[in-house]
Amino acid sequence: MATLLLLPLLLLLPLLLRLWPQWRWLAADLAFTVRALRCKRALRARALAAAANDPQSPEAGCSLAWRLAQLAYQRPAHTFLIHGARRFSYAEAERQSNRAARAFLRARGWEGDSGDDSRGAREGEGTAGSGEARATREGDGAAPLAPGATVALLLPACPEFLWLWFGLAKAGLRTAFVPTALRRGPLLHCLRSCGASALVLAPEFLESLEPDLPALRAMGLHLWAAGPETHSAGINDLLAEVSAEVDGPVPGYLSAPQSVTDTCLYIFTSGTTGLPKAARISHLKVLQCQGFYQLCGAHQEDVIYLALPLYHMSGSLLGIVGCLGIGATVVLKSKFSAGQFWEDCQKHRVTVFQYIGELCRYLVNQPPVLETYGLTEGNVATFNYTGRRGAVGRASWLYKHVFPFSLIRYDVTTGEPFRDTRGHCVATSPGEPGLLVAPVSQQSPFLGYAGEPELAQGKLLKNVFRPGDVFFNTGDLLVCDDQGFLYFHDRTGDTFRWKGENVATTEVAEALEALDFLQEVNVYGVTVPGHEGRAGMAALVLRPPHSLDLVQLYACVSENLPPYAWPRFLRLQESLATTETFKQQKVRMAKEGFDPSALSDPLYILDQAGGTYLPLTPARYTALLAGDLRI
Repeated sequence: MATLLLLPLLLLLPLLLRLWPQWRWLAADLAFTVRALRCKRALRARALAAAANDPQSPEAGCSLAWRLAQLAYQRPAHTFLIHGARRFSYAEAERQSNRAARAFLRARGWEGDSGDDSRGAREGEGTAGSGEARATREGDGAAPLAPGATVALLLPACPEFLWLWFGLAKAGLRTAFVPTALRRGPLLHCLRSCGASALVLAPEFLESLEPDLPALRAMGLHLWAAGPETHSAGINDLLAEVSAEVDGPVPGYLSAPQSVTDTCLYIFTSGTTGLPKAARISHLKVLQCQGFYQLCGAHQEDVIYLALPLYHMSGSLLGIVGCLGIGATVVLKSKFSAGQFWEDCQKHRVTVFQYIGELCRYLVNQPPVLETYGLTEGNVATFNYTGRRGAVGRASWLYKHVFPFSLIRYDVTTGEPFRDTRGHCVATSPGEPGLLVAPVSQQSPFLGYAGEPELAQGKLLKNVFRPGDVFFNTGDLLVCDDQGFLYFHDRTGDTFRWKGENVATTEVAEALEALDFLQEVNVYGVTVPGHEGRAGMAALVLRPPHSLDLVQLYACVSENLPPYAWPRFLRLQESLATTETFKQQKVRMAKEGFDPSALSDPLYILDQAGGTYLPLTPARYTALLAGDLRI
């Protein structure tokens, strides 16, 4: 009898063993799915409650407006923001943003209405001051701000950035977050592309912006400085205007969107492949970002350390809006400092640290990390909720039911997804790199970019799995293993072809980073005259006090990489070129090439016969171009 009972189990054993790698994570998948559904339900309930409120109530406005009003009522004394020695409670954040909203509303020409209880107090307290400010504004040649106009912020990460952003949202105006390093042509391009009507800039930027002021004035922009400024005509002190306003709430109807997919914000792409593009951010996306830290498992008593630029989605939407979503505390740093990091964490009892890109490389003995994946303009995100080392998320059927996406085969030679005889894309197999795509729907829209429709070319794929469907193209290659874990593989533009083979820059970089004398590595492909494809090149930064060991480096690549993936060129640098959001500058480095007469950095070339790398002298460079030196 016992044998008869065991026989079915033995027959099922191969099937159970095959399913075990997937099913062993079922509890974690279920737990995260339940958390995600609860988060979605809570955000929907908040939005429905706001829509049902009295239009005069501040809790009837956009998601930022009603969430701030809620927190100011529910947790008025709880610390929202720490910046240096300054601390602000949720009640103070509400009051500061109300003042900013009123200043922007007066720039619109709005004087309040009978439902505005604080109007009389405002008229009694500051009529002369507001009239003087209005007269000054009228003298700058700019027309009054129209409802829904765009105001650009060119400010460092500071409390004033938040109050102005929140105030603009409450006033029914759009905000454009301008990267602080932009000047001249790129700056003017960004302001034009988002249709900015006004610019708020930091006083410390005025000197470097002096050559741009004539062009900015010619655009008819309102020009404000976020602080005292007396050297440039036509630039008013916005913070003085804000401080002259009362801090009472503004009616919610001023900011309530007609549709949740309306644009409320512009965030510029990092510009690694050309001029920045203004990604449209909808009210829906801002609302969804309120759930970010809840999905990560954070709570209202957590203290979040944020050292990211606020003009980047990770800093503003995930960091700040995510903090508002759970009602926690954020420690805001204007700039990341590895030397101050641990001291700050101890001082403020930090429990959550948010980072992007290469930021964690500056810290040693890293604490447990929850990796996530997402894009500013994207409609898909993944969470490594199991804590699997190196993974950025899971591709379980439960997760994909809540946040649908697919990995499809991608041809790096043509730069297009592979399609079958019916013209449909093909899903990848476990372990095979694939292009991450996500279906576009009302719940997960893609709004594109401000400007010409051509800017979004290539971002939407049609007829992916069936006729008429539309998917968002992330431009990223990921790998899903046989247990359903997702790993970032490469950017589609970063994977290049050499000797008829595909080379993943991340794979080469990981091999080189294992060397103890290298601190940072940036791998990219360069064109070589007379050769098809692109040859691998690696920019290297030494780890002090080490020196470059070319013999050991050659041994590392020859033992850990296939021959076609070996870097043909090396470039030794003091520091790597990165964007302000810590993304490596691969495109710029590739354009600079490997000409020793044009570059001051030490350059080296692969010598396969000698089993090492040799200095790339002008003579060797000339021999390479002439075809006398093989790589």
